[in-house]
Amino acid sequence: MRVKEYLSVRGIGFRSVNVLEDAAGREELAALGARSVPVVARDGRFVFAQMLQDVVEFLALPDDTGPTLSPAELASRFDAILAVAVRLSGQMPDRFLENQLPNRPRSWRVLLHHVFQIADSFLDCRAMDRPLRYEDLVAPPPEEMRSAAAIAVHGAAVRQRFAAWWAGAAAADFGRRVEGYFGHTSLHEMLERTVWHATQHVRQVDTLLRQVGVAPAAALTPALLAGLPLPQKVWDE
Repeated sequence: MRVKEYLSVRGIGFRSVNVLEDAAGREELAALGARSVPVVARDGRFVFAQMLQDVVEFLALPDDTGPTLSPAELASRFDAILAVAVRLSGQMPDRFLENQLPNRPRSWRVLLHHVFQIADSFLDCRAMDRPLRYEDLVAPPPEEMRSAAAIAVHGAAVRQRFAAWWAGAAAADFGRRVEGYFGHTSLHEMLERTVWHATQHVRQVDTLLRQVGVAPAAALTPALLAGLPLPQKVWDE
């Protein structure tokens, strides 16, 4: 969604393909050799679109899409955003957890857990000094995590884990290159992506609560969101 908005505002034409619903699109993706999405493809070549700078370089655009917030500011924001996520997750009535999201095979329960799984998968790859793996990022909640309260407790533990990691990583070289399933990037950029990716899903949880008549007990304020490269839209079409 973020890449589509980026291309649209620059007047760059593209064809959007939802490979979850388009069999021909899945065949195109396989023919390219891409094993995950999103990707941007042209003339038989493709680039993973998780990092906007990779798309900029692939299309030879004159833009600088590097992080605007320092690692310290990103860490501070993420702590506050995870606190909001814990509050909102705990508010979700359990009877709605198996509802399905529009346009993709994901339940509300999986979405709530995914917010914290994004942080957990980042922390795992840093702790183990290995690449960020797609299968870790999208890992579903364990079978026993069936209630909103259980997800909120898990989220609080992830928040504490992130705080402990930052306490030891604040002096690290965030310009160094690290590896993800989408290629190589700086640790600074991977941290930024972790923060805004999770934040985008917290925005979605907020809208789901409102949809079922629950007033969110915490808010993602403009101050928390400022400087994060979030899409304008909360949901993809």
